[in-house]
Amino acid sequence: MTAVRRVLLPAPRSFCAGVERAIEIVERLLERHGPPVYVRNQIVHNTHVVADLESRGAVFIADLDEVPEHAVVVFSAHGVAPAVEREAAERGLDAVDATCPLVAKVHAEAKRAAEAGDTVVLIGHEGHEEVVGTMGVAPERTVLVESAEAVPALEVADPAKVTYLSQTTLSVTEVEQIAAALKERFPGIKGQGAEDICYATSNRQAAVAAVVREADLVLVVGSANSSNSNRLVELAVEAGVAAHLIEDAGQLDRAWVEGARTIAVTAGASAPPALVDEVVAAIGAVGPVEVVERPVAEETQEFLLPQRLRAAGPDRGR
Repeated sequence: MTAVRRVLLPAPRSFCAGVERAIEIVERLLERHGPPVYVRNQIVHNTHVVADLESRGAVFIADLDEVPEHAVVVFSAHGVAPAVEREAAERGLDAVDATCPLVAKVHAEAKRAAEAGDTVVLIGHEGHEEVVGTMGVAPERTVLVESAEAVPALEVADPAKVTYLSQTTLSVTEVEQIAAALKERFPGIKGQGAEDICYATSNRQAAVAAVVREADLVLVVGSANSSNSNRLVELAVEAGVAAHLIEDAGQLDRAWVEGARTIAVTAGASAPPALVDEVVAAIGAVGPVEVVERPVAEETQEFLLPQRLRAAGPDRGR
């Protein structure tokens, strides 16, 4: 008799409120204006979401120069620097901001700290779109740090006037380690530890941490450029468990499944829930499975749409 394989589904997983809001903004704009609706960078870091919106008329661009004058353009959930907002206004573009409110909160904190004369130390990964946007809030007063080892080399104008902030999609443990190094280097530094990390990122990490010791294999559904998805893989690997980041069921290796009796399947905050269902079905195709939900938190957070998109009805030609 074939042994039944256990599939653990840690929760929360998949879409968060900020991602749902950003996607809905693009969908509503397409409904009201008709295509094309231009989106600066990927609206969220997931290839399936991007491909779906492209099929409905969204056009993803890297530079505002690619947007015709007076066209609708959406700023992605990762946020943009104020210079990008100014450029859109100067070109007469109809800009709609889909920045996650939790990223916008970090921008506001950076602005306040810089205006108070502090150097802003941003904990984050160089080149990530969220980091580029946050660095752009006060570029002359902001420095980036990517690791605790880099802290001793940081140069600031006044060691007594320093505030640290964090990219919202990092590992909680990683941020706490860097924050500890910053506090040792700058005893008077202001900051909130890992509180800048968004609830969705920390919840998904906690959910994986709660099941990882039971698993022989962890599968994280998400795109390669999704920061929070990559952190989930790292968490599992650091616990000594084999883990893989996969876009969808098509990337599932049968050999991984055959070699595991208990498999945890989760998804980053920008991955559609249906992709997890498809991965579970693919595991079930290898042999019988028992699917077990493992919730560690309930997410009830909702973010309002921009005012112009809350009322019903089209506004074509606006």
